[in-house]
Amino acid sequence: MSSAGYDITHPGRPELQEVADGVFAYVQPDGTWWINNTGFLVGPQGVVSVDSCSTERRTRAYREAIATVTTAPVRTLVNTHHHGDHTFGNCLFPTATIVGHERAREEAIAFGAPRPLPYWDHPDWGELTLDPPFLTFTDEIAVHVGDLRVELKYVGTPAHTTNDVLVWVPEHSVLYCGDLVFNGGTPFLLMGSVNGAIEALEKAVRPLGAGTIVPGHGPVFTDDAPVQATLDYLRFVADLAVRGKEAGVSPLDAARDTDLGRFAEWPDSERIVGNLHRAYAELDGTPRGGPIDIFAALGDMVTYNGGAPLSCSA
Repeated sequence: MSSAGYDITHPGRPELQEVADGVFAYVQPDGTWWINNTGFLVGPQGVVSVDSCSTERRTRAYREAIATVTTAPVRTLVNTHHHGDHTFGNCLFPTATIVGHERAREEAIAFGAPRPLPYWDHPDWGELTLDPPFLTFTDEIAVHVGDLRVELKYVGTPAHTTNDVLVWVPEHSVLYCGDLVFNGGTPFLLMGSVNGAIEALEKAVRPLGAGTIVPGHGPVFTDDAPVQATLDYLRFVADLAVRGKEAGVSPLDAARDTDLGRFAEWPDSERIVGNLHRAYAELDGTPRGGPIDIFAALGDMVTYNGGAPLSCSA
């Protein structure tokens, strides 16, 4: 795969994987903050891309990877959710119809264009402009890649965000699950719901019985183990939130006083604090995905991280 002019070899060189005939995953190591996976499907009318990338150089390198497979244009770009690592690069696909959940459009517009963010080591975003989904849906819609049907399914509840969409290719049993799974990384529910994410995995992801799953971050997988590991973590967070509330301690202190056990090996462990902020809010009656003080939670995550900005190699 070429990356001419775009240094994307750190922290690891992206890998293009053909997971079924004409169906690709584009996996970007190490899958931590702002380094996401994408993918695409190739048909006679053009390419359907699943997400874009966070920075100009990463998105242009992704476009080059597509060009190693086909000269056809990207005619459709599906956003699995609104977060910038999956949407900031949308503007570099000017021929594409950008598709997403209605709330993805709302949330992307509310967040705005890429800019310096005080909680992270900032990447060089490049020259990117806000380009949210402009074809939106609320429940389910299909796109067709030649004769191949691709189903876009809202997961039914706030989970990772308020607007998570599955991209399901039933003929090949391939699922792009967005950030419902960080394979080998710490889940992040600050803008969604801990209990909602559990429900989405149990009721929307598992019943599909996918043979191959492309997560939003981390390696492609073909068994249920990463889904189960994610559920184990989410239930760990939910239980810790109950105990922390009963003890009258803050999300930050609950996280500090907790042994993460096997989850300590996962990168971005500071997300435990943001996840507890969300879980505490739900215990206080905030609806799933409802408004909370996101900036206070991010500030506590930095504090948990020893006061250092959250690492970002994008």
